[in-house]
Amino acid sequence: MGVDITGWIECRQFFILESETTPWEPAIRLGFLFHDRNYDAFGCLFGVKNYANFRPVAEGRGLPTDVSPEVRAAYERWGDEIFGASWITWAEIKAIDWEEPAELPDARIHCYRRAEDGSLVYEGKSAWDRDFAEVVGHSLIEGIFGACTWPEGQEWEIGGKVYRSVRLRRKDARASWKATFSVMEALASNYGDDGVRMIVWFYS
Repeated sequence: MGVDITGWIECRQFFILESETTPWEPAIRLGFLFHDRNYDAFGCLFGVKNYANFRPVAEGRGLPTDVSPEVRAAYERWGDEIFGASWITWAEIKAIDWEEPAELPDARIHCYRRAEDGSLVYEGKSAWDRDFAEVVGHSLIEGIFGACTWPEGQEWEIGGKVYRSVRLRRKDARASWKATFSVMEALASNYGDDGVRMIVWFYS
């Protein structure tokens, strides 16, 4: 079963009215900005489905203690269906070194097709591939749970395809966040880098 993400972008006001308990207000639901089931994006920031073996930036923080009532209510409506709640500010995102490599090679094997001119054409990556598994004795269970990694750069050529162990960099996970980051950056021009944050949780 796959995993998806939801949540909100919040902004911090410069003052609190007497009727308010927190300066944070919801700005936009994450679903309007993020549409991919991209495990590299999830793992890079929040450590969820982290097959790429990134050092997560903001793993398992839970809801902020001063979360806005609206976002808390949205979170609680999900009940027991959700997990992995966390949050990250725009200031933290700006400080990320997108060239930083993952701590280990990807637990998924990367597959390339050998073109007629001998060049390699990328086809994708998978936690388990039948042809690859038959050659290296890699079990289905190991593949599903990412229990095995191979030395970076190791290759196998099998039936016209090349299987390679690859170490990703954070920038490989950035594209899916493009719209989200653009909105957070725009909001930060009014509220400050520490005054804009993304709050997330995950569900299957």
